[in-house]
Amino acid sequence: MSIVNFWLPILVAGALTFVVGALIWMVMPWHKGDFSKTNDEEGVRAALKGQQPGVYTVPHAMTNADYQSEEMQQKFKDGPQAFITVMPSGLPQMGPKLIRMFLINLGVAALCAYFLTMAPTETYMDTFRLTCTVSWTAYGMAYLQESVWFGRPWSATMKTFLDAMIYGLITGGVFGWLA
Repeated sequence: MSIVNFWLPILVAGALTFVVGALIWMVMPWHKGDFSKTNDEEGVRAALKGQQPGVYTVPHAMTNADYQSEEMQQKFKDGPQAFITVMPSGLPQMGPKLIRMFLINLGVAALCAYFLTMAPTETYMDTFRLTCTVSWTAYGMAYLQESVWFGRPWSATMKTFLDAMIYGLITGGVFGWLA
């Protein structure tokens, strides 16, 4: 069976997870505390003014030799350590972000369909279990690395795991129903 045979569950799962994701982030309260205000927002804004969009580290060591220097070691001891994402100035443009998110949802659903072409299932529960697991993994696992390496609060990662489980259940249900 070809992945093309799964076009309907791909579209429906992609659309439903997109809508539910939007509702989770706009209506549900559990992500409200994932981001905090700095102690001196205006000072931080002034310090970052003119910085090109990108991802930055503070303190920043380019090489292992830089990292090993006494001065750099002291900076790490004194703190703070930060990973800073600077985005372009201006009002956030939601349209392109929403389109990218919808494409990601379609991509995860297509990945589920691909797995079904390799491991065909015969019952609703088999299809549900496979596609729920694949989509939950796709939506959730990368956030573990964010917490391990970049200091993302584990509470935020666990809430994102809950989101991923909801998306997985939706995707599994749609594929079990339509595949």
